[in-house]
Amino acid sequence: GTGATEDVRILVLTTFDEDDHVYGALRAGASGFAVKDMALEEILAAIRVVAAGDALIAPGVTRRLIADFVRRPGLPAAEPALRSAAGITEREREVLTLVGRGRSNGEIAEELFISAATAKSHVSRLFTKLGARDRVQLVITAYEMGLVAPPR
Repeated sequence: GTGATEDVRILVLTTFDEDDHVYGALRAGASGFAVKDMALEEILAAIRVVAAGDALIAPGVTRRLIADFVRRPGLPAAEPALRSAAGITEREREVLTLVGRGRSNGEIAEELFISAATAKSHVSRLFTKLGARDRVQLVITAYEMGLVAPPR
C-alpha cells in the first residue's frame, strides 16, 4: 500500500476477561487476536499468519464473540443486508462457514484444497457481496445464516 498505515498489521493478545477491548480493537482495524493462554507455538503461528497479510481470530475467541454478540443485541452489528445470502456461490458459502469457525485464509485453502490466493479472493468477494467491514462481521453473518452453530 501507499499509506504507512496499510503496512501495519495488528495482532491483539487478550485474556478471557478483556472481551470488550477485543471489539474495539477489531473495529479499529486489528487483523486478529489470540488468547494469552494459547500455546506459544499457536501464538507464534498467529503472528506469522497476520504478518503474511492474513487475518486470524482464535476459534475460542470467535465462539465467545458470537456468544457475546447474541447476548448484546445493542452492539453495532451486521447491517440487515449482511443477512442476505443472495448471490453467494456454494463455494463462497463453504468459505464463509470456515471463516465463521475462525479459520485463516491459509487454513481455508488447505481444507478446501484450493490455493491461498483463491481462498483470499473468495473472502474478498464475501466482503463485497455481504457489505462486511471486517472479518468479525463475516463471522457474525455465518452465525446468523446458520452456517455456524451458536456456542453451547
